[in-house]
Amino acid sequence: MTQARKVIVTCAVTGAGHTPTMSPHLPYAVEDVVSQSVAAVRAGAAIIHLHARDPRDGRPTADPAVFLEYLKGIKDSTDAVVSITSGGGTGMSVADRLEVIYETKPELCTLNLGTFNYGSFPMIAKHAGSWKFDWEEPYLESTRVEPFVSTFADMEHMLTDVGP
Repeated sequence: MTQARKVIVTCAVTGAGHTPTMSPHLPYAVEDVVSQSVAAVRAGAAIIHLHARDPRDGRPTADPAVFLEYLKGIKDSTDAVVSITSGGGTGMSVADRLEVIYETKPELCTLNLGTFNYGSFPMIAKHAGSWKFDWEEPYLESTRVEPFVSTFADMEHMLTDVGP
């Protein structure tokens, strides 16, 4: 007989690697991010992991004002734990990535334990000529040459400044 296990479900509503052309289901308007987060909680998610998107064109942003709008809508409608990314996205500095943590003071935030490559550039060929926004192709191309950097010094800085 199998025993039921308790699990904690986390839902990352937007992520930082996709672009609007890749999926019509990628939310970037504040009301869409909030409504999809609320729907995820109603479906059983206990944690909402957030990356922010510019509400005008869906590009990844570290703007604390956008995160604060998400937080208000999600917290007004759910009791979910909201985890804010400290990773942001390709091209964001550590200072950019930490500003949102300082401003929002989340219950939970991420810490990327090392440098990695998004490597999304192969998607360029698939979507060539059909971009919804001008920023998408250069953003994906940047993943060919620009890794997401999280050095030991970056991690120490984040833990010292943000940690317990």
